Amino acid sequence: MAPLLFFAVFLFGTALDGAVGQEDGFLSIDCGMDPNYGSYKNPDDGIVYEPDGQYVDGGENHMVAPEHQSGTFRPYSTVRSFPSGVRNCYALPTVAGAKYLVRVRSAYGNYDGKNSSSTIQFDLYLGVNYWATVKDPWNEFHEALFVAWASWVPVCLLNTGRGTPFASSVVLRRLSSELYPVINAKQSMRMISRKNVGSDISTLSYPYDRYDRHWWGQIAPDPTCKNLSTASTIKNNSMFSVPSPVMQTAVEAANKSSLRIKWENSAPIEYKVFMHFADFQNSQLRQFNVSFNELGSYQVSPPYLDNGVLSNSQWYKAPGGVYTITLEPTAESKLPPMLNAYEIYALISHDDPMTFPRDCKYSLYIYFRISV
Repeated sequence: MAPLLFFAVFLFGTALDGAVGQEDGFLSIDCGMDPNYGSYKNPDDGIVYEPDGQYVDGGENHMVAPEHQSGTFRPYSTVRSFPSGVRNCYALPTVAGAKYLVRVRSAYGNYDGKNSSSTIQFDLYLGVNYWATVKDPWNEFHEALFVAWASWVPVCLLNTGRGTPFASSVVLRRLSSELYPVINAKQSMRMISRKNVGSDISTLSYPYDRYDRHWWGQIAPDPTCKNLSTASTIKNNSMFSVPSPVMQTAVEAANKSSLRIKWENSAPIEYKVFMHFADFQNSQLRQFNVSFNELGSYQVSPPYLDNGVLSNSQWYKAPGGVYTITLEPTAESKLPPMLNAYEIYALISHDDPMTFPRDCKYSLYIYFRISV
């Protein structure tokens, strides 16, 4: 079946300039912080952190071990642990119907003096829905995107009998209503990977990303590949708002070879992938086919200094647990495939799942592109 194409036209803005100062809709909680100290501002990005007492009942406040305090980002120097009760929840204030990003970080730091990080395991829930399992939480975080269903949302740590649950920080970021059309009141998703391809910057986040998403640098995975960059501003796609500094780097395949993204997971998880493209030149044809396992292929010519996004339109689970995305040049292409950034998410199943009409046929891919 030939894929159906959906083009969306938006007004776009220029990239963020990186000015320091907290955005509206930011809530940053320093778990286990002494409430007597009050809130404080991180001097690097202007984000304000506050104690967690008003958002959670129960639990114990701890400092990480002295040897882990020096040079530690301040919110990760304390934790709140929950040795009592099976389910302990943070109640986060939200606006019903609004989109949010929530991130929970657990940085062990031997806070209990037991050096037991490798044996700790507990679950995270977004309301009544399973979100993720925290394993060996020496410095682990989990992120979810969702639509709020009430004026507050519970983010819960569930004791599964394999160590005491704890959290170092909980952050909530309100998102634009246009961002990530795939999420809705009955469908949330958790972040698996978010890569800033071709960049040697370890992590890029706020203020360059106004929603404080974290983009991890990934230089060319093979010495035969080539890292590309430009100083030109990349136009913004309001459905994804990838920061211009992320889109200003890319990886290009060697000669006319292919690029691949591959991962394995035999668990019954359904994935959604967003690939971001912007070419830095418009003098030669760059054209390639993108395929995702057996879902077929879609032909892409990255727009010049503009943000094009390619995604599988349905949540996908590979029968064998092996996932391969291949970017293969066409015979007509003068330049090899390139990729600027990509995001991988897993579906958070809801107790009241989204249902779709049985007689509706879905495209293999949706390609979002700005038109001028």
